[in-house]
Amino acid sequence: MSEPIVKGWCPGALRPMMSGDGLVVRIRPRGGRLTPEQAKGIAVLSARHGNGLIDLSARANVQLRGVTEAEHAPLIEGLSALGLIDETTEAESRRNIVVTPFWRYGDGTVEIASALEHALVAPDAPELPGKFGFSVDSVFRPSILGGVSADIRITPHCEGWLVYADSFITGAVVDTPEVVAEAAMELARWFISAGGIVDGRGRMARLWPNESPARRNQKLPTRFQQGGVNFAADGIASVGPHDIGFLVGFEFGQITAETMSFLAENGPLRITPWRMVLVEGATALPAIPGLITDPADPMLRVTACTGAPGCPQALVETRPLARALCTFLTPDDRLHVSGCAKGCAHPGPTPLTLVGRADGTVDLIRGGTAADTPSRTGLLPATLATNPALLTETEDAP
Repeated sequence: MSEPIVKGWCPGALRPMMSGDGLVVRIRPRGGRLTPEQAKGIAVLSARHGNGLIDLSARANVQLRGVTEAEHAPLIEGLSALGLIDETTEAESRRNIVVTPFWRYGDGTVEIASALEHALVAPDAPELPGKFGFSVDSVFRPSILGGVSADIRITPHCEGWLVYADSFITGAVVDTPEVVAEAAMELARWFISAGGIVDGRGRMARLWPNESPARRNQKLPTRFQQGGVNFAADGIASVGPHDIGFLVGFEFGQITAETMSFLAENGPLRITPWRMVLVEGATALPAIPGLITDPADPMLRVTACTGAPGCPQALVETRPLARALCTFLTPDDRLHVSGCAKGCAHPGPTPLTLVGRADGTVDLIRGGTAADTPSRTGLLPATLATNPALLTETEDAP
């Protein structure tokens, strides 16, 4: 299998990434929320300067596709007028914050996210790797972000808020939103001093992975060895009505400019890390093409990256195969189809993962990530599409 190129950073708006269909321009909504004016503006700019396709990322960001080099500057000008652009590329790259969409005004979530944003763009902010991120849970849905990629996590605690390092078992308990950002920056600086960055890359969970949790935890600053982490079961919220709005999904987390503009007519949009959008205040949405409003829709059981030819690193087309296999999956199954071993669309393990190979075939991995050892190799996508039972047949890897 060809080794994918790991760039170690994510695209931004000021620093886009070239893909097979043009530049990918990533917008990081502040607090994970877009006003109706911002959402409509993004839709207009996507159609004007890109190809009108908008991806929702696993970090609750919005990505405009198909932007040419010549159209990048006017696009940034338009996004800046909407208040969606950071002052510098460095500030943009640090502002990796996932906020639960289920926050309510006055619960402290918005205040914490804002304090984190300011701390991360301050002159003395720690210089963190491009993929290093933060998550902020809400008192109303504790641990809902536990399965989302993050290095420093903030969750409600009986005495305030718990700030802890991903994969560690204790954290610091703070009693006000104002102090949360200070504790998070202290933990980020400790990560750097502990040798967490190697060749410009690094993630919290990769610090001393071969040591026991207890031994790893003893190396934390004393204040982060106080409150115990509650590793409650994590889940993905269901599409449909919720008490603060209507959650809607999309095939492969991709939305058209026209659909985003339509959603904005119904209220502010909260972008989620599950590639869904919560339309604030909405109680229902009409059934229009491109929206998934039924929690039983089989397309909600599959994840697939852009694939070939949209991504230059993808070795196979991913989405036609995922679409062909989705109805075969049981309600408890999940399938991830990745164009290469990077597994960008879903870095974590999945019950079933298919990974493209240089010869145009795919490998099957059960209960692992796109980079794990396959249980079956060399499967033809066309054969799988017509004979999905191959997913459940067993055969040792050679």
